[in-house]
Amino acid sequence: MYVITGITGKVGGVVARTLLSKNLSVRGVMRNADKAGEWRALGCEVAIAEMDDAGALAEAFKGAKGVFILPPSDFDPAPGFPIACRIIDALVRAIRSAEPEKVVCLSTIGAQASQINLLTQRTLMEKALNGLELPVAFLRPGWFMENCALDVVSASEKGVIQSFLQPLDKAIPMVATADVGKLAASLLQQNWTGKRVVELEGPCRVSPNDIASTFSQILGRPVVAEAVARHAWETLFREQGHQFPSPRMQMINGFNEGWICFEGAEDVRVIGDTRLEEVLRSLLKAGN
Repeated sequence: MYVITGITGKVGGVVARTLLSKNLSVRGVMRNADKAGEWRALGCEVAIAEMDDAGALAEAFKGAKGVFILPPSDFDPAPGFPIACRIIDALVRAIRSAEPEKVVCLSTIGAQASQINLLTQRTLMEKALNGLELPVAFLRPGWFMENCALDVVSASEKGVIQSFLQPLDKAIPMVATADVGKLAASLLQQNWTGKRVVELEGPCRVSPNDIASTFSQILGRPVVAEAVARHAWETLFREQGHQFPSPRMQMINGFNEGWICFEGAEDVRVIGDTRLEEVLRSLLKAGN
């Protein structure tokens, strides 16, 4: 039995469907019982649990050959990351209680960075899970290509995408969520001892100019990228409802300045198959 948290999301859904396609037993952990029916129809067991409920999580993790941990992100974290810390504490207590054979945790590129930023939530998760006495794999993917969903309307209607990633010709590691889910499913089926870090990026690195060019190619009309001035970030984020914009701004700084990066050697990194064009076509189709 493989237990998948975050099964109703993009990555967790791919993990579950990949395992089910191999006739492996899957138990999906979700918050909303209204979504259980579609997964039961696919052959899943379903467990209902909040990610900060250690008791419910422990019950869901019992008897698992492997557990996939997809911790929910707090996109506007208060100082000290209290929501993330509460979830991390519950997950650690649940894993210790249930004693699954192994854990695969979705982490992030840059989890090793010492500077406080939005991704520090994953740094804290890795630190806590490193204290467990069972095999744990930390899957560290690059920037999700699906973040381009925020650009679909502007690219389609105005021929412009606004970019916080800068300079506009700087390519960074990006990857499709489908490739993340497939690799996580593969890791769950592997055996290892101790702790391991697995880094993942797509077939080629992507710049904001590349994103604009690919939108242009698909739409058949010009699309350009425009840099959002650094001095305007905080005002824009606060207008979007953020109370604590600093962690998000620091994360973007980290990508732009290069200190959010992969840690391991390039020759051992996993390379996904899905190209940016495929992801953008799917996002444009979903937006119509």
